[in-house]
Amino acid sequence: MTPNPASTTLEDFHTEVKDIKISEKNEKIELVYTNVFIYTFYHISALYGLYLGFTSVKWQTIGFGVIMWMLSVLGTTIGSHRLWTHRSFKAKLPLQIILMICTSIACQLTSYNWVRDHRMHHKYSDTNADPHNAKRGFIFSHIGWLLCKKHSEVKRLGHTVYMDDVHNNPVLMFQKKYAIPLMGTLCFIIPVIIPMYFWNETFNNAFHFNISRFVLAIHSICSINSFAHMFGSKPYDKNLEPVENMGVSFVTLGEGFHNYHHTFPWDYKAGEFGDNWLNLSSSIIDFFAWIGWAYDLKHASKEMINSRAARTGDGNHMKAGE
Repeated sequence: MTPNPASTTLEDFHTEVKDIKISEKNEKIELVYTNVFIYTFYHISALYGLYLGFTSVKWQTIGFGVIMWMLSVLGTTIGSHRLWTHRSFKAKLPLQIILMICTSIACQLTSYNWVRDHRMHHKYSDTNADPHNAKRGFIFSHIGWLLCKKHSEVKRLGHTVYMDDVHNNPVLMFQKKYAIPLMGTLCFIIPVIIPMYFWNETFNNAFHFNISRFVLAIHSICSINSFAHMFGSKPYDKNLEPVENMGVSFVTLGEGFHNYHHTFPWDYKAGEFGDNWLNLSSSIIDFFAWIGWAYDLKHASKEMINSRAARTGDGNHMKAGE
């Protein structure tokens, strides 16, 4: 049965679908060779860039690369994920523009594509209708899904995901319309020109170290799909595949509290403790809330969290406030 897309609402994807029959057939993986070539080039260039980082890249370029990595990761975690996918808070226009720029620096497709795929992930989590279904293996869920054709169930049910809010967002539609020049400039041109112009870095160093920054950001975000669905505890809901993984929280600036996130996907903190030192994304949102650019922050109460953990958790939960 295919649901009527007109009946699908934003709230629907926050609850895993139980009444739609999804095929469990293991389809043959069909590689998209253009993607394989592109990602192979990225990774070879990134490895060379890391080598140069230890041998000839200037310290200013390294520092600039770290900043660009952080901006790209935060743009994805705060913008594409918590704001536009889950609408866990609201943002005024200046903040939306900043986040759109940061997601363009990340160049992990447009936020339009990111939101669509991630809403599919939550609505049909860990089934064949999940674009990066963890049950198809670690490599597939980490980066393999970017290198092959979508499962037929992803294609069949893709139209059921609510996207009206995205279509009505001028910032996201601007990024979608001008994706190639916008992301090409912000991800691959400006980050190379700045080190060359301001501190006389060589093109070879600036280019390849920037590719390293770009690839490391991809792997940081992809670790949520792989590591955070396989290795860790389940203090909030032991029936879910996602887990709590502190290593993932470290490399994603706050997205490794994944069992919590799938239990309370609408919480802007994406974790129980927003002020946790591993959850920089939440601290950034709190800052923008303080200056008035972020508002209507949604979060689960201590009572709700403790009750859910006691009812469905694996026994590893520390009660809020203790």
